Amino acid sequence: MSYGAYGLVEVLGEANAVLVTDRMLKAADVEYVTQDTKCGGHALVFMGGSISAVTAAVESVKENPPCRVFQSAVISNPSQEMIDIVEMFRNR
Repeated sequence: MSYGAYGLVEVLGEANAVLVTDRMLKAADVEYVTQDTKCGGHALVFMGGSISAVTAAVESVKENPPCRVFQSAVISNPSQEMIDIVEMFRNR
């Protein structure tokens, strides 16, 4: 699926990933896309939607984090390569 933007938030632990996902879904009209977990328990949550909605969702966890947020980003107008990477995460 194609989105105007992806929002990414990195946290430690699956439970924290659920908290961040819930916060972002409640904050704006975004869709959960996927999650990738790395060694050490870091989880990277991907949301998709319009640029403004994704920005609002990411800002909601940056301004009032339910847990420690290690990194966050909004990727507007993602390239086809970025879309392919997210789809790879989704299909794991």
